[in-house]
Amino acid sequence: MARSLVIKVTAGADAPERCNQAFTVAAAALASGVPVSLWLTGESAWFSLPGRAKEFTLAEAAPLADLLDAVLVGGRVTLCTQCAARRDITVDDVIDGVRIAGASTFVEEVLAPDVQALVY
Repeated sequence: MARSLVIKVTAGADAPERCNQAFTVAAAALASGVPVSLWLTGESAWFSLPGRAKEFTLAEAAPLADLLDAVLVGGRVTLCTQCAARRDITVDDVIDGVRIAGASTFVEEVLAPDVQALVY
């Protein structure tokens, strides 16, 4: 069984380097053939909405929109249920391919065999 990676990103525009690092690691892992699940929580929840990742800029970093697109194509992107509710984000609002799920789903993913979890 191949190892997989679950990444929980809590930072958004409030901590741009930490935020971009999480998306960069997710995209790099996918490019290396590692299955990836990227969880958008806290301020990163906004990137589940169309166009929001394109608004994010960080010098010397890959565009967040490109990194998110790569993860949407090759991995799984999940928006935290509570984070969505606190921001009035519904399933009808999010980018195609983003699911909304809660803590029990996160726990199930990180406790699966051969999973490495990272939090940013």
